Amino acid sequence: MRPVGRWQPGAAGRLQRAAMELFVERGYDQTTVAEIAERAELTERTFFRYYADKREVLFAGSSLLQDALVAALREADEGLPPIEQVVVALEAAGELFIDRHHARRRHVVISAHAELRERELLKMAALSAALADGLRARGVSEPTATLSAEAGVAVFKVAFERWIAPKETRDFRALMRESLGDLRVATAR
Repeated sequence: MRPVGRWQPGAAGRLQRAAMELFVERGYDQTTVAEIAERAELTERTFFRYYADKREVLFAGSSLLQDALVAALREADEGLPPIEQVVVALEAAGELFIDRHHARRRHVVISAHAELRERELLKMAALSAALADGLRARGVSEPTATLSAEAGVAVFKVAFERWIAPKETRDFRALMRESLGDLRVATAR
């Protein structure tokens, strides 16, 4: 295939799709930036215009998710318990999760590589820190802010795992609520 001009519309999305296809077909380690660019019918230079490296293709939406969480937390009812405020924010940000098939494939690729799992853990830690900061800005004291944020991220991770399960059809919001209920059961006396 002959690479097309770098100013083609939708280049970032094409690169993401191409990368995911290749990661699934060949494996993450066996896929090069050159192959991703070629599959997307773009140049390597265009790839680096959008992403620092091939790992970044998998984590490109991290800042979007964090921004959505922080914005949703600011809108949550301050009268709710802190953990509920966090869950409201996570539910709202869950609206970004619409492509279950892509999320499953991404999860498989990340789960198979220690370097990518580490990056995913760092992303989750950053989400927790942003939520804790948001709660503190709302007047929630420590350690309640940190505990609520960490518990909320744990609920989020469990809900996400459920959401990407092969036979799961429920929406992310319902799974967040169910996972929060499970946390309540786990912490009940």
